[in-house]
Amino acid sequence: MKLISLKLIQLYQDKGGSKKLLNIECNFEPTCSEYTKQCIEKYGAVKGWRLGIARIRRCSEPDLVERIIDEIP
Repeated sequence: MKLISLKLIQLYQDKGGSKKLLNIECNFEPTCSEYTKQCIEKYGAVKGWRLGIARIRRCSEPDLVERIIDEIP
């Protein structure tokens, strides 16, 4: 499940991520997809996706002027 998750995220990133596919920019650094990818690599698929989805839920203000630095725990 971990490898499939990482491949799906890589495919999403290769296609342009949120900027190209959803016409929005991520408010965080690293981006939400990169954050989720790093969490999955560090904690495995279940906890990694849980952390990634929680991060995406915090992204409520579209196109902030400054990006919020938020490293993985």
